[in-house]
Amino acid sequence: MPLARPPSEPESILTSRHAFVGIASLFGLWLLWSFLPALAWGVVLAIAVEPVVHIARRRFGPGRDTAIAAVITLVFLLVLVIPLVVGVSQAGREAGQLHEALRQARHQGMPPPPWVSSLPAVGTWLSQWWLDHFGTPEATAEALTRVNPSHWLAQTRTLGADLIHRLALLGFAGLTLFLLLRHRDDVVDQLRLAGDRLLGATARRIGDQAVASIRGTIDGLVLVGLGEGAVMTVVYLLLGVPHPILLGLVTAIAAIIPFGAALAFGLAALLLLIQGSAGAALAVVVVGLAVVGIADHLVRPALIGGATRLPFLWVLLGILGGVERLGLIGLFVGPATMAVLHLLWQDYVSQARCRRPEADAAPPVTLPGA
Repeated sequence: MPLARPPSEPESILTSRHAFVGIASLFGLWLLWSFLPALAWGVVLAIAVEPVVHIARRRFGPGRDTAIAAVITLVFLLVLVIPLVVGVSQAGREAGQLHEALRQARHQGMPPPPWVSSLPAVGTWLSQWWLDHFGTPEATAEALTRVNPSHWLAQTRTLGADLIHRLALLGFAGLTLFLLLRHRDDVVDQLRLAGDRLLGATARRIGDQAVASIRGTIDGLVLVGLGEGAVMTVVYLLLGVPHPILLGLVTAIAAIIPFGAALAFGLAALLLLIQGSAGAALAVVVVGLAVVGIADHLVRPALIGGATRLPFLWVLLGILGGVERLGLIGLFVGPATMAVLHLLWQDYVSQARCRRPEADAAPPVTLPGA
C-alpha cells in the first residue's frame, strides 16, 4: 500500500517559517560579525590548498583526512607565524638602534647626508635647511621635543592590542581551515544541495566560477607577489641595500596588491640614498619598475583573467574595491564577486536573446514615404 503524501503546508505557515529563517540568519550574522573575516580566510585557504588535498588523498588514502588536514593547517600557521616572529624581532632590534641614534643626535646633532648637497637645483637650499633644523645639538633637541611621548606610547598600546586581535583571528582561520579540510566531502555535498534548491542548475556554475576565480587570484596575486619579492631580494643583496632579507619579505607582501611593490623598493632606494649610494638607488628603482611592469601588465592579467574570464580592468577594480571595503580578504572576494556578476549578466543577456528570435529575424519597419 503506497504511503499517503503529506498535506501541503498553509501559506501562512510558509511565510512564518521564511520570516523566522531570515531573522535567525541576520541574528547569527550579527553575532559572528567580528569573526566573519576569519571564516572567510578559512574558506579561501581551503579552496587554495584543495589541489594539495587531492594529491595527499590519492597518496595516503581518503581515510587519512584528519591527519592531512592537521598537517596542512600546521604548515599554514608556520608559514605565517615564522615571518611574523622574525619581523617583530627585527623591529625590536631596529627600535634599539633608532633609540641610540636619537640619543647621539641630542648630543652631537645630525649633519645632512652627503648626497643632499649634490642634488640639482635644491641641494644647497636643502642642506642649509637641514643644518638649521638638525645640524646642531640644540636644533635637534628642539625638534625632538616636539614629539609627544605619550602619543607614541598610546599608539604602541593600540598596535599591541590590534596585533593580539589579529593573532586570535589567525587562530580561528586556522581552525576553520582544519574543519573544512577534515569534513570537505560533507561540506561540499551540503553546499551543492542547498545551491540546487535555491538557484537550480545555475548554482553549480556560480560555485565553479567563484572557486576558479579565487584560485586564479591566488596564482596571480600571491604567487606573482612572492616571485617579485624573490627577484627584488636578489637585487637588494647585489646592490647593498640594508636588511635585504627583511625588505625582500616586505616587498613580497606589498607586491600581493597590484603596484604595491613600488612602495617597498622605493623605501629601499631611500635607504640607499641616505647612505650616499645614489647610483644603486637609481638601479633599484629601474629594476623594480621593470619587474612590476612585467608582473602587473603581462603575468597577472594572463593568470587572473584566464581563470575568471574577465577583462583585467574589472579584475583590478574588484581587487581594489575589495581591499577598500573588506581589507586584505577583499583581494580574493572582490574578483570572485565580479566574476559571479559577470556570469549572471552573461546568462541574462543570452536568455534575453533566446526569447526574441522572431524580432531579430523580422524585416526592418519602414515609415510611409521613406
